Amino acid sequence: MKRVRFWGTRGSLPVALTARDLRHKLLATLRAARGRPLDTEADLERVLDELPFAVAGTYGGHSSCVQIDTGGPEYFVCDMGSGLRPFGTWAMSQRQGPQTFHVFQSHLHWDHIMGLPFFVPAFIPGNRVVIYGGHDQLEFALRRQQEQPSFPVDFSIFGATLEFVQLEPGTRHRVAGVDVSLMLQRHGGDSYGYRFEAGGKAVVYATDSEHKVGDAAYMQTCVEFFRDADLVVFDGMYSLADAISVKADWGHSSNVLGVELCQRAGARHLCLFHHEPVADDATLDGMLAESRRLEQITRTARPLHVSAAYDGLEIHL
Repeated sequence: MKRVRFWGTRGSLPVALTARDLRHKLLATLRAARGRPLDTEADLERVLDELPFAVAGTYGGHSSCVQIDTGGPEYFVCDMGSGLRPFGTWAMSQRQGPQTFHVFQSHLHWDHIMGLPFFVPAFIPGNRVVIYGGHDQLEFALRRQQEQPSFPVDFSIFGATLEFVQLEPGTRHRVAGVDVSLMLQRHGGDSYGYRFEAGGKAVVYATDSEHKVGDAAYMQTCVEFFRDADLVVFDGMYSLADAISVKADWGHSSNVLGVELCQRAGARHLCLFHHEPVADDATLDGMLAESRRLEQITRTARPLHVSAAYDGLEIHL
C-alpha cells in the first residue's frame, strides 16, 4: 500500500465554509502580513506558511470518503459520503477504459451512503463497483435512498455493474491482493471497522464507533485490531468530556481515547477523522494540538504521530 487520500472527513452531515468564515480568514491573513515584504511570490508564500492551518486552510466539509491507494490498478474506497463525488470525478480523469472500485461500508447511515447517486463512474457501462459491508441490508439501503419521493432517479440509472458482498467479521478476506478483515463496532445500527494489509503495511479505518472507558473487554478488542498499524483513521468526533456526558451513547469516540488506544496498540500514526459538523477550523486545530500534547505527556514507547484529516489530505505509508 502506498498512500491514503481523504475526500470527505466530516461526520453526520456535510458542511460548508461560509462567507463570514472566509472573511475572518482573509482578515487574519492581512493582519499577519502587516509590515512584511510582499513584493514577490516567495514573500507571499512565506506569510501563508507561517499561519496556522485554521487560517491558511480548511478542514473541509464533505462527509466520509477515504481512498486507500494499494499500488494496484483497482480502487479501494472506505464509505460513500458526499466526498465520493469529487473522488469519482478525479478517478474518471486518471485513465481510460473500464475501472473497478472496491467500496467498504462502515455502516448504512445516510451521511455514509449519500454520495452514491453522484458517483460518475457508477454510470459508465463497463465499470465495476463492488460494495462490501457487514450488514445484510447493504443493497436494500442503497436502493431505498433513491426511491420516490426521496430522489428523482431510481437505482436502475446506473450503467456500471454493481455487486454487493457481505463480509463476515473475524475472517480474513482477500480482495485484489489485499487482506481485509473487519470488526463489529459499537454504534446505533452497528458499524464495522476495517483493517487492510498488503506489502508489509497495515491501515485501519475505524469510524462511527463509541469507546466506553469502563468496557475493558471492548477496548482491548480494539487495541488488538489496531495492533502495529501504520495508520489508524479514527473517529475522534468529540472531546472526552462530551463523549462521556451529554453525547454518551451517540455512537462516536474522542480524540483522547484515540491516542490511548493507538499507544496501547503500538500504532505509528493516528489520524483524527469524522469531525463534528459544528466545529470550525480553529476548534479542530485546538483538538489536534490537545491530542499531540496528550501524546507527548503519556508517551511510554516510540512516538505516535497524530494528525487531523482534512479534505484533500494525503498520507504516504
